[in-house]
Amino acid sequence: MTEYGHRYRGPTSRFTAAAASIRPPRSRSPMAENAEHADHTAPPAASHPAYPVGLRLAGRRVVVLGGGQVAQRRLPALIAAGADITLISPSATPSVEAMAEAGEITWVKRRYEDGDLADAWYALVATTDPASNAAASAEAERTRTWCVRSDDAEAATAWTPATGRGEGVTVAVLTGHDPRRSAAVRDAILEGLRDGSIAAPQHRARTPFVALVGGGPGDPDLITVRGRRLLAEADVVIADRLGPRDLLDELPPHVEVIDAAKIPYGRFMAQEAINNALIEHAKAGRSVVRLKGGDPFVFGRGMEEAQALAAEGIACTVVPGISSSISVPGAAGIPVTHRGVAHEFTVVSGHVAPDDPRSLVDWASLAKLTGTLVILMGVDKIGKIAEALVAHGKDPRTPLALVQEGTTASQRRVDATLETVAETVKAQEVRPPAVIVIGDVVAEGPNRLTEQG
Repeated sequence: MTEYGHRYRGPTSRFTAAAASIRPPRSRSPMAENAEHADHTAPPAASHPAYPVGLRLAGRRVVVLGGGQVAQRRLPALIAAGADITLISPSATPSVEAMAEAGEITWVKRRYEDGDLADAWYALVATTDPASNAAASAEAERTRTWCVRSDDAEAATAWTPATGRGEGVTVAVLTGHDPRRSAAVRDAILEGLRDGSIAAPQHRARTPFVALVGGGPGDPDLITVRGRRLLAEADVVIADRLGPRDLLDELPPHVEVIDAAKIPYGRFMAQEAINNALIEHAKAGRSVVRLKGGDPFVFGRGMEEAQALAAEGIACTVVPGISSSISVPGAAGIPVTHRGVAHEFTVVSGHVAPDDPRSLVDWASLAKLTGTLVILMGVDKIGKIAEALVAHGKDPRTPLALVQEGTTASQRRVDATLETVAETVKAQEVRPPAVIVIGDVVAEGPNRLTEQG
């Protein structure tokens, strides 16, 4: 169970959510502990679930007893919450020491003494001395300070839930005495928020945005978490053919999807029209995602779009994506670098033929390189590219692979050499999109050892 709660001061979250109680815990509550002072008899604490609440600890005194692994795990969240933290322990882990040196906590280098919890709102008791833990717990009960015990949950007046932050929400889960289940439920909720399978629409006013999002090589699972989150928050999505278009099916009905597909010899939306669409929707106050294949700044014309927006005074966020230049060869079992084979790789665009005066690629220099050559958008020109490389001294027997529809269910790999590639592409009917890998790494891969016996 999650719900939006109070404002949070941490670096990665804007709002906190109340903890989720999955199974009634067995610890005693402060009300039950103080039942002897009441005029009525409280029922056993074990019959009551923990009360989920978000603590606003900013500027409030918090005492942590013990400087070991428990403190090391819990302190970052307390620091992020803005708490005024005093750590009492004769020793501490290097990470905890670093927090003290950075001024994030105050470290008192001694053992616990009675009175240390004075004026504290919250205490974490995590020493290795059971007697000290019990004494501190008793003081917390007297001073009505919420107290977490790392060694004895039954003696604690508060439990620490399994927490995680994502999508502007803090998720906290309690499952009694089953921390692994708590963590599993937390992870499932966070994953659902990130991939959109759990809808959590924001009802507060939010600032519209424009984002150039790299969608990766094709498999929808290979978009970044941030890219997927922004896609889920968009009002308008301008999508390329090479982006993960399967994700468009997950968008809510109100989202406007504009097809900016640049299909060779097919539909074409001029770059100027794309720029104008971005500007128009941004000025209308909509949240706009420009969903591109691969990475926006690797042959994606992303900078042209960013410049067009900047000229109109519109800021945009660039979300990097996984480039097909390295991911597609990897998906086909081809390393672009390999020890003893290739210590470098070069990525070039092949959409302009070597003999075209518009070409900015120095094919003569590329022919002299000993590393791997990766060519994007070069299927239609690969015959002329191979001729140019051979003419400038590249061995015509150099191995080559074309990986079509990489990382998708339609992926296929076609192998050839520089001297046979033109004929092979025609015979095998290789079509874009395909990534071309040239070099000795093509002969490597996990299957090579099996083939050699």
